[in-house]
This record gives sequence, structure tokens and C-alpha cells, in this order.
Amino acid sequence: MPDRAAQAWDHVIIGSGINALVAAARLTGKGARVLILEREDEVGGCMKTAEITLPGFHHDVMAATFVLFLTSPAHAALGPALARHGLIFCHTPHPTAVLRPDGRALVLTMERAANVAAFAALSPGDGAAHAADVGEIEAEAPLLFALLGGALWSWRTLWLLAREAWRRGPRGLAAWMGRALIPARAWLEATYGSDMVRALWAPWVLHTGLTPDAAYSGQMGKIIAFALEAAGAPIAKGGAGAVARAFRSLIEAQGGVIRTGTDVERILVSNRRVAGVATTSGEVITAPSVIASVAPSQLYTRLLGATDLPEERAAARRFRHGRGNFQLHFALSRPPEWLTPGLDRVALIHLSDGIDAVSQSANEAERGLLPAMPTVCVGQPHRLDPSRCPDGQAILWLQIPDAPRVITGDAAGTIPTTSVWTEAIREAFADRIEAILARHIANFPAIRLARRAFSPTDLEAMNINLVGGDPYGGACAIDQFFLWRPFAHTVNAETPIRGLHHIGASTHPGPGLGGGSGYLVAKRLGA
Repeated sequence: MPDRAAQAWDHVIIGSGINALVAAARLTGKGARVLILEREDEVGGCMKTAEITLPGFHHDVMAATFVLFLTSPAHAALGPALARHGLIFCHTPHPTAVLRPDGRALVLTMERAANVAAFAALSPGDGAAHAADVGEIEAEAPLLFALLGGALWSWRTLWLLAREAWRRGPRGLAAWMGRALIPARAWLEATYGSDMVRALWAPWVLHTGLTPDAAYSGQMGKIIAFALEAAGAPIAKGGAGAVARAFRSLIEAQGGVIRTGTDVERILVSNRRVAGVATTSGEVITAPSVIASVAPSQLYTRLLGATDLPEERAAARRFRHGRGNFQLHFALSRPPEWLTPGLDRVALIHLSDGIDAVSQSANEAERGLLPAMPTVCVGQPHRLDPSRCPDGQAILWLQIPDAPRVITGDAAGTIPTTSVWTEAIREAFADRIEAILARHIANFPAIRLARRAFSPTDLEAMNINLVGGDPYGGACAIDQFFLWRPFAHTVNAETPIRGLHHIGASTHPGPGLGGGSGYLVAKRLGA
């Protein structure tokens, strides 16, 4: 490798999450000289797999499911190359299910006709309503996905809106946009007669950083229904960390360089143009283009702290982060025997009692309370990828998407709390979640070998961009989304500093493993 001091870089990328890796893969594929600097000891951001319980049990510590990546433009462009570098996805025909406290369950398949029949059997008209909902997403895909994933400030988006205004009429386009703002509660209660179908979809809006009562959560629920039915809930063979390793292999094969354990202290600016970066070790790296995959507070308070940017600094202070995330992982001596039949091969099972229960747990978390009955998402990675654990044994991946970032109390009134997450609070909350899980699995204590919990504070310690354990890069309310993400005056990934580009979950198209902002910035830079 050339001497680092003499190496000329076209782009320096700060961070190595999915968006940074997508950008680097696209840019190096076009011959650009790219350097990725990652402060942690491994690449991947939230794509991390480790033996955190017992040797031989490989757990996805944070992100786990790659449906957004498989359906993204980034995968369309990079999928074949990543496959050549070892990336394999594992699937099941049963992507999700809901399991109610009384033991009733509803399983979604990847066959629309089967779902229509199952929903219709629960309530007359529900099957037809499901077909209409996912059919609507299919029909509106060109406009819908351009708004959700494309460059909003662009001639293409303007042309699409103008075409739709001509086709529908201006009032018709406005009406379509108005309908897209419907909350999930209104959508589900007005559309489905079965409380089981409502319960199936209600928890999923939490995975978009919203709640059942938030604007446009209904539209996001329909999109999720469409995506799960069409692409399932795939995981990576070997764990989410295998995705990061495949990206690294591809980027390095294309001439890119990735340095871990390298913390950027500041971004260098000269005459309102980026000049490079300086690391905490005192190293100066020059480049005409810097791509920062960081939270707004990191970018404008830490990395650009010496640059006069009063509007951005004020906006960063006002930027709101959402609920925290809580992770719980189990190593089991054998696969779980669910007391409700039909759940053995489901990828992701929500333990929830429906819309009101989801709304209550999210509201409690937003008010700083440990939810009395949290919404629990249970993944069964061993069912899709047996290589994750020793033969005949199993692992469970639990995500609780409604944990408080700052604690004000316990909604159930049984866990003594302080304002910050402590080990005692974390383990007591984990006990609550484990008790909910154990009610649905035969003889769970006997097969439980080990567990490991991560509080929002633990997650932020592993990834500085998960502010307060928020995995969505900031609250996804309408005022911080689409044209207004991260700030009301933001235009695409640009910043007031020429040559400095802002990507990541805090920027459009927002959170998830789609790699959208990395793909868009690489496209603007010619890749």
C-alpha cells in the first residue's frame, strides 16, 4: 500500500455503516480513490455479529433483517458483486406473525392468495382489503418509491410530480398525498374487521420510528405489508456482520481502503470548502470530498465545531431523537417449542395484543417510562441459518423498539429506577421481557442456556450515532422527514460546506438497511 501521508484521496468517508459502505462500493467501482475511517474496531455500524452469550452462538447484536436492502436500488446495483464476495441471504416463506397474550396467532406468508384466504376467514372482506392495500402499493410504486427513496430536490422528482398532477389533476395529487398521511390506527380500524389482522400490522410501524397514531404510519404499514409479502424477512448467512465483511472485501478489491480504530476529530474547512479531516491521533488527511455518515449533533457540534455555522448548529440542537431500542439475546439448548402451533419457522414474531397495546407501550417509552407490557419482536435466526449456533441448539433475537432514552419511572411500578440506565434496571427490564416470552414457549427455563441484554445506553456506547439508543437516526415524525430531514432547510445530502456531504439514518431517505442516502450521494458524485 502507498504511504498514507502521500496517498491522494478523492473521497474520505467518516463511518462505516450501510450507507457509507454503499457509497464507497459505488464510488470505488467507478475508479474513485476512497478512504473509509471508522472509529470502532470493526466495520458495519449496526451490522454487528458476535458471540455475546456462549461460544458458538452467533448473535446479531443490533440490525438483523435485510428486506429493505434486498428491495433497494443499492442491492440492484451491488448485489451480484457482493454475492461474489461471499454474501448469501437466507429466507423463509413465513416472514412474520403476531402472537397475542391469549395464545392466538396470525402468520403472514409470501403467497398473496394464501394471505387473502386467511384474512377473509377471520372477517368477511379482510382478504379483499389486504389485496387492495398491497395492490395499491404496487400500482403507485413509481411515484411512491421515488418520494420515499429518491433525491427529493431533483428535476426527476419535479417531473414525476408534474406528471402525476397532469394525470390526476392538482387536486387529485393533493388528495393522494393527504391519504398517505393517515395514521396506522385509522387505516387499520377503518379497513379490517378482524382484530388479528390489525394486531399483525400494528407493531410494524414501530420499526419505522413511528407509532400507530403518528401521521403517515398507515402508509408505512401498507409498504411494510407489501415488502414482507414480496421479499420476506431475509437474514444474512453467518450474521449481519457478514454483510459488512462482503462490502469490505468488495471495496478493497476495487482499490478502496478501510481503516478501523481511527477516530476523526474534526473536518478541515478552508474558505467554506472542505479540505480533509484530522484524526484524534493528530493525523491530517486531505481530500476534496468528505462524506460524513454521522448524526447531526456529531457533524455540527463535534466535527465542525470550529466552523462558523450558526444556523446548522441551532438546528442540530433542536433535532429530536426518538425512542430508544432494547436488545435481548438468548442461547437455547434446543429450538423453542411454541405453545401456539405454526410459529416454528416464522422469521419475526411480535408479542403484542394489538393497536392499543402498541400505542400504550410506545407512549410510555416516549414519556420516559419502562413499558409495563412492551412490544416484543422475536427473531429466530437459527431457523433460517442453522450455522448461527451448534447443531440442535438455537438462538433468539429480541428487539424492543419502545424503550425510554431517559428514564422517568416504571409504568408497572415494580422496578426501582434512576434517570439513567444502570445494569440493575437493564436486567430487571430484561426479566420482564423474558417472562412475557416464557409464557409462550414450553419449558423455557429448562432450555435457556444464557442471555445477554443491551440497554439504549449500551447501544450508544457501541455506536456513537445511536443517540440515547435511538436506532432511527432521529425521530421520524413528519416535520423531520422527507424534504425536512434532517433540517427544514436541508437540500438532499448537501451542507453549507462545499464538498462535504451528510448521509446516514438522520438524512433522507431515513433509517433502515436500504443504503439509500449512500446510494444517492454516490450517484450525485458520478457513481
